[in-house]
Amino acid sequence: MARPQEFIEVKGARAHNLKNIDIDIPREQLVVITGLSGSGKSSLAFDTIYAEGQRRYIETFSAYARQFLGGLERPDVDKIDGLSPVIAIEQKTTSKSPRSTVGTITEIYDFLRLLFARASDAYSYNTGKKMVSYSDEQIRDLIIDEYKGDRINILAPVINSRKGHYRELFESIAKQGFVKVRVDGVILDIQKGMKLDRYKTHDIEIVIDRIVPGDSEEDIKRLDASINTAMYHGNDILMLVKAGDKEGRYFSRTLMCPETGISYPEPEPNNFSFNSPKGACPKCNGIGKLYQVNPDKILPDHSISISKGGLAPYPTMKKDWIFKQLDLIAQKFNFKLTDPINKIPEEAIQMILYGGNESLEVNSKDLGVKRKYKIDFEGIANFIDQTFTNNDSTSLQRWAKEFMDHIDCPSCEGARLRKESLYFKVNEMNIAQLANMDIAELVEWFDGLGSTLSRKQEQIATELLKEIRVRLQFLLDVGLDYLSLNRSAKSLSGGEAQRIRLATQIGSQLVGVLYILDEPSIGLHQRDNEKLINSLESLRDTGNSVVVVEHDKDMIERADYVIDIGPRAGKYGGEIISKGTPAEILNHDTLTAQYMNGKLEIEVPKTRRKGNGEKISLKGCTGNNLKNVSIDLPLGKMIVVTGVSGSGKSTMINETLYPIMNAHFFNGVKIPKPYKSIKNLDAVDKVIDINQSPIGRTPRSNPATYTKTFDEIRSLFAKTPEALIRGYKPGRFSFNVVGGRCETCKGGGLRVIEMNFLPDVYVTCETCQGKRFNRETLEIRYKGKSISDVLNMTINEATDFFEPIPKIYRKLKTIKDVGLGYITLGQQSTTLSGGEAQRIKLASELSKRDTGNTFYILDEPTTGLHFEDIRVLLLVLNKLVDKGNTVLIIEHNMDVIKIADHIIDVGPEGGRGGGEILATGTPEKVAKHKTSHTARFLKKELGM
Repeated sequence: MARPQEFIEVKGARAHNLKNIDIDIPREQLVVITGLSGSGKSSLAFDTIYAEGQRRYIETFSAYARQFLGGLERPDVDKIDGLSPVIAIEQKTTSKSPRSTVGTITEIYDFLRLLFARASDAYSYNTGKKMVSYSDEQIRDLIIDEYKGDRINILAPVINSRKGHYRELFESIAKQGFVKVRVDGVILDIQKGMKLDRYKTHDIEIVIDRIVPGDSEEDIKRLDASINTAMYHGNDILMLVKAGDKEGRYFSRTLMCPETGISYPEPEPNNFSFNSPKGACPKCNGIGKLYQVNPDKILPDHSISISKGGLAPYPTMKKDWIFKQLDLIAQKFNFKLTDPINKIPEEAIQMILYGGNESLEVNSKDLGVKRKYKIDFEGIANFIDQTFTNNDSTSLQRWAKEFMDHIDCPSCEGARLRKESLYFKVNEMNIAQLANMDIAELVEWFDGLGSTLSRKQEQIATELLKEIRVRLQFLLDVGLDYLSLNRSAKSLSGGEAQRIRLATQIGSQLVGVLYILDEPSIGLHQRDNEKLINSLESLRDTGNSVVVVEHDKDMIERADYVIDIGPRAGKYGGEIISKGTPAEILNHDTLTAQYMNGKLEIEVPKTRRKGNGEKISLKGCTGNNLKNVSIDLPLGKMIVVTGVSGSGKSTMINETLYPIMNAHFFNGVKIPKPYKSIKNLDAVDKVIDINQSPIGRTPRSNPATYTKTFDEIRSLFAKTPEALIRGYKPGRFSFNVVGGRCETCKGGGLRVIEMNFLPDVYVTCETCQGKRFNRETLEIRYKGKSISDVLNMTINEATDFFEPIPKIYRKLKTIKDVGLGYITLGQQSTTLSGGEAQRIKLASELSKRDTGNTFYILDEPTTGLHFEDIRVLLLVLNKLVDKGNTVLIIEHNMDVIKIADHIIDVGPEGGRGGGEILATGTPEKVAKHKTSHTARFLKKELGM
């Protein structure tokens, strides 16, 4: 008998703009919540269901534990029944630490460390030969077998290639009863007061015994005792030298090179961790990169003199200590600070850069006597290095960074680990080499590993390999085959980070959990979408409930149940306008249904723009996986860069083109990835990059403050007759400044009541009733509205209200035009989605007077946007291009790709398999390409 369908029952949800809604969400199904951007999808999924799940989890802790956790507010909902433990997989939870990598997040690197600690072979970093280790019995048997009847010396190495006179060491050895030592290959008697040349390197061994090995019981007993004593004094290493021979042979209880005697400790997982002192490279502390002073940045132009600004860190001559020292160096080496740098002797340049400590005598022309001066100069390069390393001031560190290069650590060459750790190998590969492989390449390597392991290694590694293979397969399943385990977490896009966490969750094989995902298809090519949906279905099939906030057409069609929230956004949304299976949804008359069934669509333009005839040419890009690619960017067009995830789009545009243009127009400091040349940059007059990072990190930031509209509104209020009589300035109307704001809540509108071991409670401030300002400030009115009333207006209302004021109206109108008319002027920026934040930035740029010759770069602007929102956004972008500007968009969304004037398709695959330009031209031309994945989907979209 089939089990009855169970539901998560939500009653009376009112978070943010939700209008007291009731909804039953089926359990153990794939449920998609869709609707316009800002309609209340995240308010239902994250701020109601997830928040309540988290709160219930925290409630299970003791009151004592809860006081350290800081409680969670009860979401604004009457009740939720049938809720399982909740895991949210959001986009913004990746670590910004350089120590966090794909390998550490997915825990695959932890399994690799265990594999190398237990089943690897060690090799000597001196000779490259395999290291050996013996038990005392094995050493004894070897000596008897190979040296029977020969006179041998059993030695304990104590000093290996180090300088010193070692008088105290010899005294200590003599006190322990030993009479002979071997110094630099020669056996000597220990004399009283014996010492060596302290400036030469020496090898010293204690002579433990001189013996002729035999197999009688007495001989074996003596040999055992000698081996034990030698191991004790030699730190688990013994050296054996045949009488008359110069070369010795080493034996060790730990791993040791049989030729040179260097030994490694027994490997532990920590030895392979770049986050542990045991494994991290001591020079770069496991980061893999260092900042190193570049002398060419300190002395960039050798044709000018130091006095004319030739010393970049100190471009103007001053009468300070540094220039006095430089003047003394000039007198010592017989040059003047007015001489060009290329005329200064090399020794003097070295002293200027790296310092020196010398005295010199100078003839004083005025007094006719010699005066002694002392040069005690640290050196400009050393000073910059010290400032960067030991100074806490961010501005000073930024100053020092200008004269430094970010390079791979010279000690570990970017591998992050100690030298010894890199000489433990499995199938001739060390752990750093495996971490640098693409996931796809790594899977192939593990598939071919079985035949190369010894029987013992195979026994040890069987379970480990199973775990590693399963986890790698999950990464392949969510379309991340192009990443490497060493890829830094902070360089991942929101979509990539979310899919990595999804792969980790699938790997954990939990059952009966409610997973909530926030647009996991972001940054994913149509081709990889299929893999993602399969992964979500496998989560559902193992017995979990999966709720996805999503606008993707394929995802909606494959869902078991769809909830559509609307009808519009902001306060005009927050209602459930349709729910049911994808087939049932199509019959409703909602915006989502109309776009799904083809009644509404974004139309393909009849003709493509011709552009202005100019182009920017970027040649020879080789950053990351780019294979020496060159592109032409026709100006005055809408250019869309497409390609599967990881093909090299972001490297080419965000990491090569944008830093070059930013440095050219605004002296940006970010170093672009390697390229050969760029031509015709002056054909545009500025570049603007509009990304999805938050517009503010505190609740005090809001759309009005970010777009600078609030400055104009405050100035307007300060010019009202009443404000002029009272002498109020614009600062009086700021909720961040003492004077006009309510001091009880410090302009926040809310007060936090600390409840000790219960959750903090936020209550409306009783003094200002949530209005943020004091009574006197609120008495100033413009057209009958106070400053607080203005902040509570929606953008649509404010646009009509401020129509007579051109400065304010222009800014508000652009926010309205990008489809954000539903948000309020004072809405906290922390409550805005990524897509909303990006459109506020876009509006902020659009409201500036444009020159008709600007180059705009947008990275996936359709993130978080419904079909209808995309249509509104494209209207705005088309307006920009029609004015003569160039808009370059990195995008996977077919609705944007099909209306482009010029497409650049990168591929064919991600990672190693990408980095080439497959096709360029109009969408119709690109769609005819035979091997491009984009072309396949574009053809369908264009109906070709």
